[in-house]
Amino acid sequence: MTGANGDPDEVARAPRIPGPRSAADDHADLTGRPEAVANAAAVEPAPPPEPPPVVPPHSVLKSLLGAWALSACSAEETQAVEDHLTVCAACADEALRLRDAVGLLHSERDLDLDPLLRSRVLENCLGRRPARIPVPAWATSYDAETARLDALLRDIGESEWHAPVRLKWFEGERPVSRKTTVAGVIGHLLTVDGLVSTALGLGDPLGPAATEVSPTERTETYWQGSYHPPTRGVREPWREQSHTLIRTVSFAGRGVADLTVTYGDFALPMRDSLLERAFECWVHADDIANAVAYPYEPPSGAHLHGMIDLAARLLPAALADRRRAGLASPPRHLVTAGAPGRSLHLEVEGSGGGHWYIALDSPAALGSPDHAVAQVAMDGVEFCQLVAGHVPPEEAAAGQDGDREAIRDVLFAAASLSRL
Repeated sequence: MTGANGDPDEVARAPRIPGPRSAADDHADLTGRPEAVANAAAVEPAPPPEPPPVVPPHSVLKSLLGAWALSACSAEETQAVEDHLTVCAACADEALRLRDAVGLLHSERDLDLDPLLRSRVLENCLGRRPARIPVPAWATSYDAETARLDALLRDIGESEWHAPVRLKWFEGERPVSRKTTVAGVIGHLLTVDGLVSTALGLGDPLGPAATEVSPTERTETYWQGSYHPPTRGVREPWREQSHTLIRTVSFAGRGVADLTVTYGDFALPMRDSLLERAFECWVHADDIANAVAYPYEPPSGAHLHGMIDLAARLLPAALADRRRAGLASPPRHLVTAGAPGRSLHLEVEGSGGGHWYIALDSPAALGSPDHAVAQVAMDGVEFCQLVAGHVPPEEAAAGQDGDREAIRDVLFAAASLSRL
C-alpha cells in the first residue's frame, strides 16, 4: 500500500479518532494532583456580606440634636440623626425648636421680637452670675428703653428715616405739635440727653460752646444747625451717648444719683432725670413706630410704675405753676409744710398701676387719703399719654368722682408736664 503522500515505502495508517471524554463529575478526586491544587489556589473566595449599620440608641441620638442644629455633627452622625427624626416625633419637635433658636444667633436677623425678650435674658443671666458692676436700679428703665428704641431703628429701612413724625405736647390750655422726621426725633433725643451728659462732666453733642439749657432751644439749635436733614447717621452718636451715660452712672457709685440736671426752668436729681429720659424715649419711640407702622409695646410693669410715680410726684409743683399763671383755681386750705392737706386720689389701673394722693393746695403739703376730696381712675398707659400731651385732658379720665374743679386742675397739670 502506498502512503498518504504516495510514498511506496511508507505503510498507510488510518487517522486516529479520540474516544468520548468523560464528564467532569465522572472523574475521580483530582485534588491531590499538583495542577488541580494550583488551579484551586488561583480562585479567590467571595467576600463575606457587610454587617448592617449599628443604630445608636435613642438617648445618644437625642444628645446629638444640639450639635446637629449647629451643623457640627459628622456625616455619619448627621445621617443617623436625620433617620431618627423621621420616626421619633418628640425628637423632631425638639430639633425644630433648636434649629429656630440657632437662627436667632445671627447678628443681622430681624429684631421684630418680643420687646421683653432682652429683659428676660438679662434677668436670667444676672440671676445666674450677677454683674460685677451692675446698672443702678434707677437707671434700668433708661437702659431698657434706649435698647428697645435702638432695636426698632435697626429694623427700619433707609427711606423710613425720612418718614414724617408729628411731635405733640401741651402748652397752657391747648395742644400744639411740630412736624419732623424719624431722624429728627433721634436728633432731639440726642440733644436733650446731652443735658444729662454735661451734668456728669461728659461731652455735649452741641459742642463745648453750647449755652442752651432749655430742651426746646437745644433741639431747635440742632435742627437749624444741620447742613442737611438728619439721616440714619444720627443713630450711632445717640446710641453711643446712651451707652456712655449708663456706664458712667454704673461706675460712679451712689453719690451720682443726687446730682442735679437742669432743664432750663426746672431741675431734677439724676435718678429722676434718667427716669424722665426713659419716659421720653418710650413716648418718641411710639411716635416713630406709628409713623413707620411698626409694632411697639409699652414698657414693663415695673418701669411703667416708676414713670407714673415720677409724674405723680411732679403734679403738685405743676399745679402750683399753673395757679401762679392764672390757669388753675386758687388754694382753699393752706397748711404748714409737711402737714396733710386737701388731696386728689389718683388711681392708676393696669400694668404699673397703683394709688397716689396729690396735694391740691401747696407743693409742700402732704397728700393724704383722709383729706381726699376727689378721685380719678385711669389706665396706666393712658395716664402716660396724658402726661406726654398726646391725650386731651377733657377726654383722659375713665372715672371721676368728687370735686370737679380739683379734677380739672390735676388733669390739666398732668398735661402741662409735656414739652417738645
